[in-house]
Amino acid sequence: MSAIQPPVSVQELIDAGVHFGHRASQWNPKMRPYVYGRRKQIHIIDVRETVRGILRAKKYLRQVAAQGSLILFVGTKRQAGETIKTEGIRSGMPYVAERWLGGTLTNFKTIRSRLSRLKELEEILNGDQLHIYSKKMQSSLQREYRKMYRNLNGIRDMNRFPEAMVIVDPKKEHNAVKEAQKLGIVTVALIDTDSDPDEIDLAIPGNDDSIRSIEVIMKCLADAVLEGKKEAGILKEIGER
Repeated sequence: MSAIQPPVSVQELIDAGVHFGHRASQWNPKMRPYVYGRRKQIHIIDVRETVRGILRAKKYLRQVAAQGSLILFVGTKRQAGETIKTEGIRSGMPYVAERWLGGTLTNFKTIRSRLSRLKELEEILNGDQLHIYSKKMQSSLQREYRKMYRNLNGIRDMNRFPEAMVIVDPKKEHNAVKEAQKLGIVTVALIDTDSDPDEIDLAIPGNDDSIRSIEVIMKCLADAVLEGKKEAGILKEIGER
């Protein structure tokens, strides 16, 4: 039986700068098992640990997707937003790429009401009734819509709680992590040397500030989701025969 091939090569990870951690003075000592050494006061992440983390995360996310459960992608920092949106859409999963609204999960009922308002605004702005409003009111409605669309569009089809959450930089997304912990949602995170791995269920040690690093790892995880969905589709076809 052939050995399992890694989803991404060590060289590709190094080329993407995945191994560059934060300054040694900023590190969290709990990240020690994932640190290879330091270079010019910058911690160097052990890329072998990154690969192990990716493999564990891919296996888990593939299983979750194969069961038909939801996986929420979260990354609101400037370097992560576009990638989170791209991979969330590509994998057909909900995402938060702009701002984590407090209570997105723990106060889901309120979020659902905001999503209803978003739909209502779309109907107003795209319908014949827009002209009954004054120019000032039209401008106000458009501003409200743009803000709500930016913050909520990625979760508008999330009709139930996710089974798992994929996070870029759990230190930045600490509110999302807390909500996931409260609800028993499994967290998978790209985590740099300044974060606490004990707060995460499946840690992938790596540079969470580099756009390329984020792109490479999030693509791997989204691929796992798509593989799981494909497996589910094949099993469904077999069951229907």
